[in-house]
Amino acid sequence: MLKEIKYLIFLLFIIFFIFFTGKYYFSDDNKKNSYRSFKNINDRIEIYSKNLPIIDNDTDNIIEYVKNTKSKKKKKFYFWELINKDD
Repeated sequence: MLKEIKYLIFLLFIIFFIFFTGKYYFSDDNKKNSYRSFKNINDRIEIYSKNLPIIDNDTDNIIEYVKNTKSKKKKKFYFWELINKDD
């Protein structure tokens, strides 16, 4: 008998919790407060973006081109000879 009453109380507590949470979440006051906070955040972003300092561009002519000369003298490496070499 006590076990059933305990389960009933738990069930009622869960139902009331879900009901009051939904009631608050879908209320007009909560919607107004959330819209006001979104608008307030957007206003703050606009104010901060106007006060940001602008940094001058100092990357003009930063790339230096190097002439790539292809020399005919390429040393050939023999990998297997280096492994087999006993020094």
